[in-house]
Amino acid sequence: FPDPNVTVAKRLTMLPVEVVVRDYLTGSTATSIWPMYRAGGRSLYGYQLPDGLRINQQLPQTLITPTTKGADGRHDEPITAAEIVARGLLPQPVWDEVAALALSLFARGRAIAAKRGLILVDTKYEFGLDAEGRVVLADEVHTPDSSRYWRAATYVDRFSVGDEPEALDKDFLRRWI
Repeated sequence: FPDPNVTVAKRLTMLPVEVVVRDYLTGSTATSIWPMYRAGGRSLYGYQLPDGLRINQQLPQTLITPTTKGADGRHDEPITAAEIVARGLLPQPVWDEVAALALSLFARGRAIAAKRGLILVDTKYEFGLDAEGRVVLADEVHTPDSSRYWRAATYVDRFSVGDEPEALDKDFLRRWI
């Protein structure tokens, strides 16, 4: 790479799904898991969540929650991994690679955030295929625009009394709207 401040870009054919990786039960949009869970949903994105979870609680496991890309002004829609393959949006081997890359990226981001006193709550990844057909990460990574961060030092105390975590992202604006 020429310099840390240089972006090397190439043309990609974008994949028709976005991949959100989540470690906490939170969110305010229609594709976020908290509104679905609060409304009684327990089978979300192909995962079965237990009763009794609270907003902003760490999930029993890291979840991949893909959405379709809403075209022509339409909203993104939740979709399961099985539906991605069944609808022909991606072949199984490509989905498997995308899921593995997303989990690996998230684990790395979570570790970097933890070293800086932050919790990487969730984040969105977009992927595309290059001219050789390889899966390539195609969008910003772990920015406040694509990710939700909380301050780790105050999370447990604030969660225990039902307060919102100290957030460093744009979700405060979504909640206000």
